[in-house]
Amino acid sequence: MPADHEPSRSALHRTVRLVALLNLAYFGIEFAVALAIGSVSLFADSIDFLEDASVNLLIFLALGWAPRMRARVGMGLAGILLLPALALLWALWQKLHAPVPPAPLPLSATGLGALVVNLACAMLLVRFRHHAGSLTRAAFLSARNDALANLAIVLAGGLTAWTGSVWPDVGVGLGIAVMNADAAREVWQVARGEHREAVGEP
Repeated sequence: MPADHEPSRSALHRTVRLVALLNLAYFGIEFAVALAIGSVSLFADSIDFLEDASVNLLIFLALGWAPRMRARVGMGLAGILLLPALALLWALWQKLHAPVPPAPLPLSATGLGALVVNLACAMLLVRFRHHAGSLTRAAFLSARNDALANLAIVLAGGLTAWTGSVWPDVGVGLGIAVMNADAAREVWQVARGEHREAVGEP
């Protein structure tokens, strides 16, 4: 790699390492609150934080690899992006058997904290989103989508307080699953295109 590209690679390494640590730390916080108040949306979002930490760790490890291998990792990341949707199905099944709404204040407060973390991560990653193809695209899309999901969680807390219903929390959880599925689709398409280019497929 040319010398003038080294600073950007070094900066990207530092950035994805920091983003991975931030996501791992908030996963623990959000998961604990989700269990304490029985929130589907917080549970899905906490698993998403763990997924984000994994994505950025994989990016950190894969940046020095050949384009073909990076593209394969990108396709693997598309699968990782679907994990929160699978976790949500389990949480939703549990909630439908015990339809008790979560406590509104902890729901909104935790969602607000998650919003701050994800906005910070998105701002850190935005200048690198085209740097390593599908790898950094996966990380940026995940942070961006999560920020939107966290805003919805904050609003769900207000609606839960107003209506006393379980459905705002459930609805936001389902929305998180849909956004992650769409991000997975986009990352898969980009990574597949990179793989075809690397192996010379038409």
